[in-house]
Amino acid sequence: MSASLLDPPPRVSSQTALHMSQQAPRILQSSPTSSLLLSSETPETWTIHENLLLSCLRTGDDKSARLCLDRMTARFGRENERVMALKGMYEEAAAVDKAGLENVLKEYESTLKADPTNMPVRKRRVALLRSMSRPADAIAALVELLDVSPTDAESWAELSDLYASQNMYAQAIYSLEEVLLIMPNAWSIHARMGELLYLSASTSFSNSSDGNTLKGLSESMRRFCRSIELCDDYLRGYYGLKLTTKRLLTLLPEHTKPTSASTDPIFGDLAPPSVSTVQKLHELATSKLAEIVRRGSAKEPGWGGYDEAELVAARELLAKDAQKIER
Repeated sequence: MSASLLDPPPRVSSQTALHMSQQAPRILQSSPTSSLLLSSETPETWTIHENLLLSCLRTGDDKSARLCLDRMTARFGRENERVMALKGMYEEAAAVDKAGLENVLKEYESTLKADPTNMPVRKRRVALLRSMSRPADAIAALVELLDVSPTDAESWAELSDLYASQNMYAQAIYSLEEVLLIMPNAWSIHARMGELLYLSASTSFSNSSDGNTLKGLSESMRRFCRSIELCDDYLRGYYGLKLTTKRLLTLLPEHTKPTSASTDPIFGDLAPPSVSTVQKLHELATSKLAEIVRRGSAKEPGWGGYDEAELVAARELLAKDAQKIER
């Protein structure tokens, strides 16, 4: 059995999802029905059904998706929270116009009125509001959700992404800080924090003497450093580190010593890094990115898990620097 059938949906590429969808009729035909008396049922059976359903929805195979949903409904019941969320997802995909989506939204609200603790449906409602270009309503719904479930890291991350989409970087950064309180070793979140700090600082890039810009870039660099400390071959971490160090080298005076942390009114406890430190980190990021691009593109053993789009972006970033050196 293909490992892709058991992989979490976010890890399934579009090509793999298409292949899974194409194989769905054969897989469903060979899989057991919902009868509890069938000894061939395993815990993986329903993970496969759910992943097939999601892949079929991604590729437009509503018929196979409906068969998966019907089997799960028969097995676990219509009142099962996960089944209710999957049913809503199917109805969202099957909706042909905005009116159809509004009907699904009303169903979600009716369900939540009867049972406000139904978290899967709460999250589907947020996703639907966002897909309908109603970010303010989606943010309000997430804030309400987090009031009753403040340790939901997934919801904090989604809230951060929503704030960032509205250029509300301070709120987006705060939301990710909440994620890190729950998952302090999540290297992807540290890298995402670095990205938000970089974007926030970019609003004042036009003023190279702006202390707040220097502070934001310095903190962004530290976040990327923490990311690659936790995962030493994380492409996005090295990509961000190269961007921030490159920008810092244009802002930091060449011979400036670190500001005294106890007296600096802007940086507080963290003084800006020295030029030599930033230069070394820039060289490290460049060499490591080059290695990742070379070995990841060649699909060497242990280097085959990189997204092709990220490899292309890293290659282009390295090429830009190479062109400047060759001038």
